[in-house]
Amino acid sequence: MSAASDPSPSNPPRENLHPRRYVIGGAAFDAPVLAPGLYVVATPIGNLADITLRALAILAAADVVLCEDTRHSAHLLAHYDIRTRRQALHEHNERQKIDSVIADLSAGRAIALISDAGTPLLSDPGFPLVRAVREAGLPVFAAPGASALLGALATAGLPTDAFAFFGFLPAKVGARGTALAAVADRSETLVFYESPRRLDDTLAAMAVAFGPEREAAVALELTKRFERVFRGPVAELARQFAGEETRGEAVIVVAGASERLLDPADWLAALDTAMTDLPLRAAVDEVTARFSLKRKDVYDAALARKAEKS
Repeated sequence: MSAASDPSPSNPPRENLHPRRYVIGGAAFDAPVLAPGLYVVATPIGNLADITLRALAILAAADVVLCEDTRHSAHLLAHYDIRTRRQALHEHNERQKIDSVIADLSAGRAIALISDAGTPLLSDPGFPLVRAVREAGLPVFAAPGASALLGALATAGLPTDAFAFFGFLPAKVGARGTALAAVADRSETLVFYESPRRLDDTLAAMAVAFGPEREAAVALELTKRFERVFRGPVAELARQFAGEETRGEAVIVVAGASERLLDPADWLAALDTAMTDLPLRAAVDEVTARFSLKRKDVYDAALARKAEKS
């Protein structure tokens, strides 16, 4: 039985001698010949059944699978009897491997890139590699699928028409507070990843930065047996998780700030503060984003304030 194939070259190099197949429920499927290129492949975030048929075909047909952790990914590949050669590509060696990956792609090989779970590049390795491959004029293909970001956003019960993703917040208390203050007035839904060790502290910091009544949701163990999504005011969630260490990474979804009439004195004061610590353009960018203003208005105000102090 053959899976649907991606566009294929006439004679790509096929140096791996592993069986190019995958197995589902005891039934074996032949993998297609892949066109040369880098395939960014999403993998399950918990439930191994949450993988696409196309992802299985690509992983089975690729010349090599680049893994964040080869031992972790071995469980997924073994589950579907995929025997493709694995190589580690993580934050500590990614830049050193770029040249060799580009050389392999230039030679006509098909290479799959996966992370430990979910979609690569979303708070996972892969961005330097994908950018370099694109800059080299070589093809990059998307094989979309599971994503903790989208899974949490879809189940949180908060607006999804506009959202902003911020990944992991800084671990240090001061830097984390500063980062939260910078986005406190944004109107779109905010999405963060967090370590189980810092979840309680981060929720407490959000109650301070966003106000105790801001609606939020915490998603844990998504797609797994004990999947849970907690919803409520952020201060209530902070109390609920105080002193508790959860299992696995959490996704925190926070409602955007309610629309309100903005007092110009507020953003001008913030601009003065930003200009004491940052170059003028960076201060303008920060205040523009924080208060959702027109950049030209903020820039003009910054030039006027700079002139007053000259």
